[in-house]
Amino acid sequence: MKAIVKRNPEKGLWMEDVPIPAVGPNDVLIKIKKSAICGTDLHIYKWDEWAQQTIKTPMTIGHEFMGIVVETGSEVDRVQVGERVTVEGHISCGFCRNCRRGRQHICDHTIGIGVNRNGGFAEYVSVPAKNVLHIDDRISDEMMSIMDPFGNATHTALSFPLLGEDVLITGIGGPIGSMAAAICKFSGARNIIGTDLSPYRRELARKLGATEVIDPTKESLKEVMKRHEMVGGFDIGLECSGSPAAFNDMVNHMYNGGKISLLGLLPQNTQLNWSKLIFKGLTLKGIYGREMYETWYQMEMMLTTGLDISPVITHRFDADDFQKAFDIMEEGNCGKIILNWE
Repeated sequence: MKAIVKRNPEKGLWMEDVPIPAVGPNDVLIKIKKSAICGTDLHIYKWDEWAQQTIKTPMTIGHEFMGIVVETGSEVDRVQVGERVTVEGHISCGFCRNCRRGRQHICDHTIGIGVNRNGGFAEYVSVPAKNVLHIDDRISDEMMSIMDPFGNATHTALSFPLLGEDVLITGIGGPIGSMAAAICKFSGARNIIGTDLSPYRRELARKLGATEVIDPTKESLKEVMKRHEMVGGFDIGLECSGSPAAFNDMVNHMYNGGKISLLGLLPQNTQLNWSKLIFKGLTLKGIYGREMYETWYQMEMMLTTGLDISPVITHRFDADDFQKAFDIMEEGNCGKIILNWE
């Protein structure tokens, strides 16, 4: 089969012919229809410090995908050949303390599909049946292929009550930040204010429901707050940028007792005015993946009751043209990019 492989420990990806993966007794083989490129895939493509420390070459990458079941293992009974499915990309052990208390998303022994084992940028992928998800037929193939990052956005946005609240999203123009804006609007937030350096991505966030989006190097949040009659500060913060400057700006403009979801990966040397965080009584929550499987339920319910995040998909390519897709990803003028394997 064809697969997009991280063959060498250097920048780049390669389309190669590799064996169709084996199917164990508890596994399912999926014929891929569509996959989507993630920021994690771009890190692997660039071969940055994180990728060098995490990825063992050669490896088929990709963890955002959907397709049709073509084979099931001898012990599988809840998934049938011919079904349209997607996959939760984190394989949990099921036996550690966190798994057994309903926190599989922070399992002690998580294995990432497309990161720690071969993934879905291929014609076929084999995954544990327990990770396979059946999605409502009203949800399109393209939307199914981005359920993974939509789940990150859902976990980030719905970690705290949103009804009537003023929300600040830093890094709002990225796909997850933009989808989080749509979720906040759908969930009844009052003002959804975003910051982003990219003009293209600021416009994307506006399309997905942000009240106002600014370039923080040219305009201050105080001016925005005044325009929207916000006196004390933001009730909810969604940090999606991974920028120390953006995070500090968020902390400085939070209302006392505010709550912050931290999705962006901040550098280890990030400095913070801790006294403000303490005296404001702020709550911080680290966001990793999706809460299995409550987030998936919330995603499906929103998509089938009116939430529209389709503008986040900005480009589509045949899988053979993956290099063009990664070139655009590297430039940053895009939302989600779909690779078609059909």
